[in-house]
Amino acid sequence: MASVIPFDQRDGVIWYDGKLVAWKEAKTHVLTHGLHYGSCVFEGQRSYGGTIYKLKEHTARLFRSADMLGMKIPFSEDEINRACIETIEANGITDGYLRPVAFRGSEMMAVSAQNTTIHVAIATWPWASYFNPEEKLKGIRLDFAQYRRPAPDTAPTSAKAAGLYMICTVSKHAAEAKGYADAMMLDYRGLIAEATGANVFFIKDGELHTPFPDCFLNGLTRQSVIAIARARQIKVHERQIRPEELADFSECFLTGSAAEVTPVREIGPYSFKPGALTEQLMNAYADEVRGVAKVPA
Repeated sequence: MASVIPFDQRDGVIWYDGKLVAWKEAKTHVLTHGLHYGSCVFEGQRSYGGTIYKLKEHTARLFRSADMLGMKIPFSEDEINRACIETIEANGITDGYLRPVAFRGSEMMAVSAQNTTIHVAIATWPWASYFNPEEKLKGIRLDFAQYRRPAPDTAPTSAKAAGLYMICTVSKHAAEAKGYADAMMLDYRGLIAEATGANVFFIKDGELHTPFPDCFLNGLTRQSVIAIARARQIKVHERQIRPEELADFSECFLTGSAAEVTPVREIGPYSFKPGALTEQLMNAYADEVRGVAKVPA
């Protein structure tokens, strides 16, 4: 197995606070507020054939997330959009992943941090598939997570904020230690929520069922898949889903910028068989992101 190059030791350039800098020189101090207190928001987006899919929508969400954390990004959305394009071009990326991130600096080291500088960085690297391609075709296995997605009155749950992913990392590590690819998280009510980094869909009698995103991200890939399905006259039910209902569904898949459309064959004691509808949506999404086919307006 080839060794993985640490992310701080790679070649290329990173857009950092308004300019491209050498990858290995894109550094910040250990006493940065974002590291200690989670005052950090980010995006995960994909480039296909040199075009960033839903770039404007991702940037708009980055700004909304920052606003929820009381952070004012010192650039306009247009400037960040141009910076994302500049970064993939400078790194020669065609099919890859982008990570814009905004975080509080090191001027203050306490819970209160109104006078910190807001820094913005954009990195990109080649990335083909989030899950092992062979495993993806037959469906991945998920365990149930120990932790639950918090209630919207306890955290800014509609922000893509770094601190909200701590329980995702813990849950995914626990699942992987038991041989699973990921973990399914319930919400604060005990209802089906999402995987650690992707939304979830279920299929029953040719119709889609997906949890209503009232305490977790309404993913942009999730929105794309819903639009693709409805354009094909496939009914989509956004609703609360109880864990015991999983026994009634025939197919299941995850959606996300990294995961794209990934079939699932198992969640804890519940089994699914990736079928024709999952394959149809997986292929339709692949066509959509590469500009082969567009969802009707």
